[in-house]
Amino acid sequence: MTDRTVETSPRLKARIAGVLYVIIIILAVFAPFPVAPSVLTRGDVVATAAKMLASKSLYSLGGAAELIVYACDIAVALIFYELLKPVSRELSLLAVFFRLTFVAIASANVLNHFAPLLFMSGPEYLTAFKPDQLRALTVTFIRLHTIGLDIALVFFGFHCVIVGYLFFRSTFFPRILGALLAVAGLCYLTNSFASFLSSAFAAHLFP
Repeated sequence: MTDRTVETSPRLKARIAGVLYVIIIILAVFAPFPVAPSVLTRGDVVATAAKMLASKSLYSLGGAAELIVYACDIAVALIFYELLKPVSRELSLLAVFFRLTFVAIASANVLNHFAPLLFMSGPEYLTAFKPDQLRALTVTFIRLHTIGLDIALVFFGFHCVIVGYLFFRSTFFPRILGALLAVAGLCYLTNSFASFLSSAFAAHLFP
């Protein structure tokens, strides 16, 4: 009975991580696109502001979804540490630090998601700024949110590479999972650094 308990405990943790990942995937797919800011920042400032004001609740839900994703990320980081420390305690701990750094930056970056609503809805801002200034501020914060996420994803990319390596080295995870995680991490890193160094090249990588 004791042996069985020891054997099933990591399996239960892995299943919990799986459930959390399903939540992360669903909400992360939804969060950036309630008002499709990635499309709206292509130059039409008036349309950007109008769509945000017409979909305030949906836009706010996008920000809330982001925060739930990052809360789940913290739990996944802890579970991965527990599962992978038999492979390498030092690398597992390093992976946790990278993921928690990602969560800290990304969570703070959600402020840039909500800031446009503050400027576009607050009566004190509506009187202090001209309409074109408010619209320009709105687009600026949306772009800052995108840049902030790219910065956060650098640390998430390193996390994926390390966890992928640990998955690959372990005897209790399919090696293909480790390889795919490492490739995903390299893709995150490539996309983020491309966006910092050459926006034109980044547009080709991630249109």
